[in-house]
Amino acid sequence: MAFIAVGLVAGPLGFDIVQDRDAVDLLAKLGIAVLLFVVGLKLDVDLVRSVGRVALATGIGQVLFTSGFGFVIARLLGLEPMAALYVAVALTFSSTIIIVKLLSDKREIDSLHGRIAVGFLIVQDIVVIVVMVLLSAFAGDPGEATKDALRIAGSGIAFVAAVAVLSRFVLPWLLDRLARSPEMLMLFAITWAVALAAAGDTLGFSKEVGAFIAGVSLASTRYREALATRLVSIRDFMLLFFFLDLGAKLDVTSIGDQLPRALALSVFVLVGNPLIVLTIMGLMGYRRRTSLLAGLTVAQISEFSLIFGALGVTLGHITQQTLSLITVVGIITIGLSTYLILYSHKLYELFAGPLRIFERKHAHSERAESTTGPSRVDAIVLGLGRYGDDLAVGLSEGGMRVLGVDFDPGRVRRGLERGIDAQYGDAEDPEIASILPLARASWVVSTLPDAAVNLELMQSLEANGYAGSFAATAHDVQTADRLRAAGADLVLLPFADAAERAVERIAQAATA
Repeated sequence: MAFIAVGLVAGPLGFDIVQDRDAVDLLAKLGIAVLLFVVGLKLDVDLVRSVGRVALATGIGQVLFTSGFGFVIARLLGLEPMAALYVAVALTFSSTIIIVKLLSDKREIDSLHGRIAVGFLIVQDIVVIVVMVLLSAFAGDPGEATKDALRIAGSGIAFVAAVAVLSRFVLPWLLDRLARSPEMLMLFAITWAVALAAAGDTLGFSKEVGAFIAGVSLASTRYREALATRLVSIRDFMLLFFFLDLGAKLDVTSIGDQLPRALALSVFVLVGNPLIVLTIMGLMGYRRRTSLLAGLTVAQISEFSLIFGALGVTLGHITQQTLSLITVVGIITIGLSTYLILYSHKLYELFAGPLRIFERKHAHSERAESTTGPSRVDAIVLGLGRYGDDLAVGLSEGGMRVLGVDFDPGRVRRGLERGIDAQYGDAEDPEIASILPLARASWVVSTLPDAAVNLELMQSLEANGYAGSFAATAHDVQTADRLRAAGADLVLLPFADAAERAVERIAQAATA
């Protein structure tokens, strides 16, 4: 939003600082290409497989329902059919950049709702790519549209096949040699993205598609994370010019007229999109908490929505005023949805009661993420990170029957692979105690160092009649004292315990 504001100030309606418009336009296009390249680079096939069913159903369902309702609302607001169609489609796309950043900051990217959210974001990204291809194919004379579409489809298939062959037999070998020099690896990645973007533009299915395919072609290599991490700053810098260009072209004279429409459409995005996701996930058997936390991530429109609108202006389908409307909706929804995601847990606590209508009596889909647990449990370990996983294995080897619980389905699977009974569960969920076999457990061990989470967990266990012992984890003495005062039977201090064990081993080795 700040970049768009700078574009307004630097544009012709402000200080008119930008004189070389062609250079800014070129840099804006390069920024879009790099963005699509990074999106393709992060296309995690394993993630798609793990949450493929719900991601596909939610992603496609949300796109269909949002575009359908959005079109009706846009028409009721007085937009022409073509403008209404563009606005409706623009409302369906959510910002991958914003959502992944916020979920990562909250350490929820590997949670079940985080994985589902990223999964349907991937579906949305693929949909916008397909839409851009179709728009490019049918941009010309209607009589030639079918012929152009067939030509583009044929060239697209050949292009994807050629890139697939290169990614299978040539790129791994080439990247292994280029990786000896990090600078060469980065230069190649950028060159590859721009080259395939240019190829896509030449073949008629847009530079954005070419850049996306370039990213996908490198997504299965061992260098994907290194490239994605290093390209983030370049992506953000190049995208600056896209938003500057967008702000410079923004028709502020029509914003007053567009504001009522923008507000109405923003309310639909902020409220309607999460409700659509809540409904779909509820019907699929997910609990209302998971559905809400995932649904709140789609309460904004994306930078792709602005790119999509800009493409419509380029093709002559919509006017600059319609793009301005989409931009204003983007500014409103991006600004407000950030806080919806940041305070999603508090919002759930506030609306947990009314949200029961979106939850089936038996949330079978989340149960499918886990095992049913052992028939007898001596200890329940909450959190299967490195410390929790080793702790669960150690307790199991000591003869205790252990049930591991974690919000990351991947950690649940790893626990099962190590011989630990494990199931999905989020310790921050106020209802976590209700799904645990507390009557059969003598110990509940939390490996989470957050004092607030542990204190709330103790209250939840007590409310559900748990009569066994509770062990909490702390990273400092002050937190440990606070937990003991609240009634924790045992407080684990991993760093202090590890240091004491290290001293013992060093002393034993010295005397041996």
